[in-house]
Amino acid sequence: MKVAAITGEKKAELIEREKPVLKEGWALVKVHAAPMCAEYKGFVHGHASDCLGHEAAGEVVETAPGSKVKVGDRVVVMPQYPCGTCELCLAGDFIHCEHNLDYAEPTMTQYLSKPSWLLPTIPDGVSYEKASLACCGLGPSHGAFTKMEVDAFTTVLITGLGPVGLGAVVNAKFRGAKVIAVEMNPYRAELARRMGADHVIDPRDPDAAGVIKALTGGKGPDCGLECSGVVSAHRLQIDTVKRLGKIAFVGECFAETPIRVSDDLLRKGIQLIGSWHYNLQAFRSLMDVIRLSPQVDLLITHTYPMSRIQEAFETSASQMSGKIILKPWE
Repeated sequence: MKVAAITGEKKAELIEREKPVLKEGWALVKVHAAPMCAEYKGFVHGHASDCLGHEAAGEVVETAPGSKVKVGDRVVVMPQYPCGTCELCLAGDFIHCEHNLDYAEPTMTQYLSKPSWLLPTIPDGVSYEKASLACCGLGPSHGAFTKMEVDAFTTVLITGLGPVGLGAVVNAKFRGAKVIAVEMNPYRAELARRMGADHVIDPRDPDAAGVIKALTGGKGPDCGLECSGVVSAHRLQIDTVKRLGKIAFVGECFAETPIRVSDDLLRKGIQLIGSWHYNLQAFRSLMDVIRLSPQVDLLITHTYPMSRIQEAFETSASQMSGKIILKPWE
């Protein structure tokens, strides 16, 4: 089978690998849509890898004894390889499992194997391409907005309009919320406006915080979603969200963010929430967003045959895109 690989600095190609062998309770998925995420960083820096991707949608073509899906099922492939038996997994919060299996497979591939309980089925009428957005495209913000109870009475501040942040605009507008977004990339700022973002602020504006406050009558947004993973964006969220507001962080960041416990937390009373994915029980509600939101089509800006993997990575690295979908059989 063919698998996408980074083979050098700004170089990607397809390689051949053996088809996976199934374990008990697992299923083999023929991948029809494989979204790209942050893999472009490895492409730019030449971090060689043939295990790329963590999101996909496809068709079950083989099952092992004990499988919870059947051949012919159309499924979304959930990320990681959690244990499936701990308290978190059983509650649907598998993304936080502390006992992940010592196992990894790419999703930028023609076939992959997966524990069958991590393969929720796609409703009729939803394409593989749109269904694949139920991972990183729409999943992080769906989980975060659920935790923060975002609705039509909410003003939400979204910092960072990469594919995850753009997906957050889709989710927020579907819930009827007012959206203030922060982004310096003109392509993505304009795409967010087309999705219905009410205001897009350039973070390079020295008075960005003041502009955000002014747009909310001086009190600040009700809640925030931080998607950029940039420390200055963390502080912009904390400094502008209203008193007793909530901020969810979904953007990866390994730098240190200064937090003043007394000023930021005690006196302002805000809640800081870590939110990586969503509870598996919310899959059906996310499928409703995908089926019904008029903005979902705007989130997928490019679709490439996987045979054009070099071009796909170049587009991803340019950051002149929303979500990019690979078609492994083309």
